[in-house]
Amino acid sequence: MSGKAPSTVELQRLIENLVRAGTILAVDTEGYKCRVKSGGLETNWLRWFARRAGDVRHWSPPIVGEQCMVFSPGGDMAAGFVLVGIFSDGMPANGDSPNVERTTYPDGAVIEYDHAASALKATLPEGGTADITVPDSITVHCKTADVTASESAKVHSQEITLDAPMNIVTGQLLVQGLLTYTAGMAGSGAGPGGKTAQIDGDMAFINGHGIATDGGDIKAGEISLLNHRTSGVAHGGDTSDGPVP
Repeated sequence: MSGKAPSTVELQRLIENLVRAGTILAVDTEGYKCRVKSGGLETNWLRWFARRAGDVRHWSPPIVGEQCMVFSPGGDMAAGFVLVGIFSDGMPANGDSPNVERTTYPDGAVIEYDHAASALKATLPEGGTADITVPDSITVHCKTADVTASESAKVHSQEITLDAPMNIVTGQLLVQGLLTYTAGMAGSGAGPGGKTAQIDGDMAFINGHGIATDGGDIKAGEISLLNHRTSGVAHGGDTSDGPVP
């Protein structure tokens, strides 16, 4: 055998350093290392444990003042690793329900899942934004959906299909392109100037072949625009009576 056996004092020190409680003293996010203060001892830069660190990786660096544990193989704290995730008086728990998993962020954002109620909830603070990018497709299945945009909402696509037996628009509807309908049109109520309908521009009524002939007509009550006759016809400059159905 070679080498000198460690003294009792040295063995005691190594045993004490196997597992030590402490708080995060400093964080180097670029080097993903931190320093820990444990009692009167301050460690060198040590790596912290992540939830995953393989092909799947999880990034959530510790912060100064967070309670932790230092695990040192063989009692050598220079080769130690830092485990965070211990609540303390300075950083208390952010929940008390056995059914809720919750993540709280420094800006006040909260993401939680209540597995008893099967409810997922994400809340962002004032000014928060969310951006989801999916190169192919998104499919959402639900019973009801309610989307509220307090200022404006836009949908950009080459084609949009509203597949519903009834589509209700509660406010004004402005169509800036060609409006085409294939199942007729019906309306009521008062619009501009008290009129049910008002059209600014020419109108053409066509038959089923798309030809502007008498295949299309307008009726006001029983009076046909194309086929009505005029009563009380007189020669000269007299004015005839009203139209006849």
